[in-house]
Amino acid sequence: MTRIVRFIDDTASAPAVQTGIADDQGKIRAFPEGTQIADLLRLRAAALRDLAEATAAGRPTHTEHEVLLLPPLDGRMELWAAGVTYERSRAARVAESTEQTVYERIYDAERPELFFKAVPWRIVTDGEPVALRADSPLNVPEPELGLVVNRHGETVGCLIVDDVSSRSIEGENPLYLPQAKIYAGSCAVSAALVPAWEITDPGALEIALVVRRGGGIAYEGTTSTAAFHRTPHELVGHLRRGQPFPDGVVLSTGTGIVPELDFTLAAGDLVEITIEGLGTLTNTVTDELADLDWLVEAADRPEIRRAHRRPRGDD
Repeated sequence: MTRIVRFIDDTASAPAVQTGIADDQGKIRAFPEGTQIADLLRLRAAALRDLAEATAAGRPTHTEHEVLLLPPLDGRMELWAAGVTYERSRAARVAESTEQTVYERIYDAERPELFFKAVPWRIVTDGEPVALRADSPLNVPEPELGLVVNRHGETVGCLIVDDVSSRSIEGENPLYLPQAKIYAGSCAVSAALVPAWEITDPGALEIALVVRRGGGIAYEGTTSTAAFHRTPHELVGHLRRGQPFPDGVVLSTGTGIVPELDFTLAAGDLVEITIEGLGTLTNTVTDELADLDWLVEAADRPEIRRAHRRPRGDD
């Protein structure tokens, strides 16, 4: 299986961001110099596949172990998310909210719940920290399938998303949703996107969540995208009704794994999200928002991400 990755060789004197095709052996073939993910998402799906397959047939230029993988979003891309797309999500929102009927109605409404989540520079990736809000006593990871959509509205790939959320803030009042969803360290994505032509059926993928704490498992759960209440195609169609996405967009499709109200994330937890065919996204949890201040500098100097990343294989 091939994957599209964004990376830098941070051993170079002047590290430059590159994109490429990674294979199962971890060998990377770079796209032409200067190519961004956003450039790829300006192409039609067929043209992207042709370019990716031609690049994959070339000689390797790097290996994954010698480069620093970056979140596969750039340019004017955005990450949006959908809510209440699984029965389990509806039940959990009703249980936690002071305005229960809002979530009961949206589940069967023609128009889905869609909300903005993050711009590229605010997103963390595998091995980097996610954060809790200090003013929220109830915080959870939300494992979700992310659809990578090009400027033409074609779904050209998938990745893993952790839509970290404050259940207590959203539950207090639905109008607090942006505060519950959008803050430093609230959005993590896998370090590679898997092209759509490598995925047999995005509507039938197993999703697993494990939260590790103090050498044990604090929470684990599973679901499948087969339990979607709305199809991915339907969600993408609604997202694109109101605005264009000239550099493409990632749409996170909602979660079907929601812990009971007696569980909350804690500083030091290790969150692992695995989606069949896409791999595993692993992030540590911090309760200090200042631990994400480096994201501002990393926008121009992505090599500093290395200092904030959990070493591979570190349990």
